[in-house]
Amino acid sequence: MRRSDAALVLADGSVFEGEAIGAEPDGDVASGEVVFNTVLTGYQEVITDPSYAGQIITFTNPHIGNYGVNQTDFEARRPFCRGIVVRDVSRRPSNRRATAGLEDLLRAYGIPGITGIDTRRLTRLIRETGALPGSFGTADEATLLAAARAEPGTDGIDLVAQVTTGEPYTVGAEGEFRVVAYDFGIKRTTLRRLAGFGSVEVVPANTAAADVLARRPDGVFLSNGPGDPASVPYAVEAIEALLGEVPIFGICLGHQLLGRALGAKTVKLPFGHHGGNHPVQDRRSGRIDITSQNHNFAVDADTLPTGVELTHVNLNDGVCEGLAVDDVRAFSVQHHPEAGPGPHDSEYLFALFATAMIPQAERGTG
Repeated sequence: MRRSDAALVLADGSVFEGEAIGAEPDGDVASGEVVFNTVLTGYQEVITDPSYAGQIITFTNPHIGNYGVNQTDFEARRPFCRGIVVRDVSRRPSNRRATAGLEDLLRAYGIPGITGIDTRRLTRLIRETGALPGSFGTADEATLLAAARAEPGTDGIDLVAQVTTGEPYTVGAEGEFRVVAYDFGIKRTTLRRLAGFGSVEVVPANTAAADVLARRPDGVFLSNGPGDPASVPYAVEAIEALLGEVPIFGICLGHQLLGRALGAKTVKLPFGHHGGNHPVQDRRSGRIDITSQNHNFAVDADTLPTGVELTHVNLNDGVCEGLAVDDVRAFSVQHHPEAGPGPHDSEYLFALFATAMIPQAERGTG
């Protein structure tokens, strides 16, 4: 079947020609903040990661879709991204686990895409100018440019409200620990890791601290999620009230929200970190992990208050990758230790969370 001609137009006027794939966007136009991801595999997990709400994902790997998709590798109930951009999409996947092709997933969940794009040129442009609003589809270039320039991006917008669960639910079974996990855009792989500790009650992002403490958790997990942490003040307020009451472990957006709750500021990076190959150093041990990352905002290390330790740094650009306040048993990392997709180097952080949840008397420190 012949594909329709399409184009991607960025807010700065740059034009990239290609062909339409996936679902047909409303009004022949799909808009969002254009970012790039450098993973070589794991495209299904990337597309279904709720952290991409409001964004159009450009894959730097030139061939996408070759092993198809399946029901096991979904990271959320549906994709929340605005669309995908690829150099070449496979028409016929070949893998024993595949139950459908990538385009089948896109059409089933209303996600438009564009293929045939010079993704190397697009990636270089984003690296030089930063993430840009963009628009793609089969509409004319003038319409696409107007849509791109009208796109607000992710600054100052509460995207968490679009992806969080509407009601609490529980995964796992009774075990050593009871964990309450804030759903800011939580991934299923993360839940599987946490369920290894026992029962995990997932709560909406706007759940008050008093409601969390009433559930008598041994620990609280702050999940990944999309967008600007400054636009989620209700979560920061809840975290402030939880500090010192219960052990806390945060990742990605949860890390940024914990940072703000501790008094630090957050900043937007030029083009963010999106990929599965970011080197991160643990400053306490000197250990270097290769990590999976997906974020446009970061904690400003220069604003960390006294008593908050900078524990991890990104070796590519020096960005804050982790912080800790041992006195209140709270710590967080910017990367994704659940490795869905990505390397497993930092899985040990879940074990550190388990240790934090052991009462001090049992650890021999009380």
